[in-house]
Amino acid sequence: MHVRKECNDITLQRAYYARTASQYDSRHVDPHDGHHLALSILSGLIDQTEAASVLDVGSGTGRAVRYLKLRHPGVRIVGIEPVDELRTVGHRNGLGLDELIEGDATALQAADDSYDIVAEFGALHHILDSERAVREMVRVARHGVFLSDSNNFGHGMPLTRIAKQMLNALRLWPLADYIKTRGKRYTLSEGDGLAYSYSVFNSEAFLRQKFPNVLFFGLSASSGNLYRTASHVGVFAHR
Repeated sequence: MHVRKECNDITLQRAYYARTASQYDSRHVDPHDGHHLALSILSGLIDQTEAASVLDVGSGTGRAVRYLKLRHPGVRIVGIEPVDELRTVGHRNGLGLDELIEGDATALQAADDSYDIVAEFGALHHILDSERAVREMVRVARHGVFLSDSNNFGHGMPLTRIAKQMLNALRLWPLADYIKTRGKRYTLSEGDGLAYSYSVFNSEAFLRQKFPNVLFFGLSASSGNLYRTASHVGVFAHR
């Protein structure tokens, strides 16, 4: 049943991106958004760690690849993206066939420790098995993993956030989300396509298994406590 549901979800998700691929950059790429801020932070980390290679997971049309290539011409930057139509747009915008390639975040076609840094920008909340995707990122990363993604527990009005955080503390959030979405476990919108409830904080344990130093930083407005009040959070896990 889980496999059948995942296949149905993937079909819906890819149909959305195939239909909107030509407007992807105008809808999802903003030089003033949190992902752009995250890219500038990752750029600094590439310099600091002297990384020689970066893998971008769920690359879309290759926004992150283009940004990092421009600033780090000596670094090997590769993006993987499962949707043909999005890759076509990226190639049309100047990325090589070996720079934006087909790939599945939950089954990366890369050897262990084959990229210095493995990153993602807003991809994990579109993946049903985000845990598996994070484990794959950790496996492939040599020096660190970089996330720029949702914190569903910091999204919404104050009372809504408190309720979600309490349910999460009691380990009841998956059940509440199942009921809320009437068993689908996802929401479908014209602005973001098919999206799942996801928090980068729930990936911390998987990251620490290989990278004990985990840094969190806010990418949206918050009152200080990122888990409680920030809807978009960045993470860099390293040795």
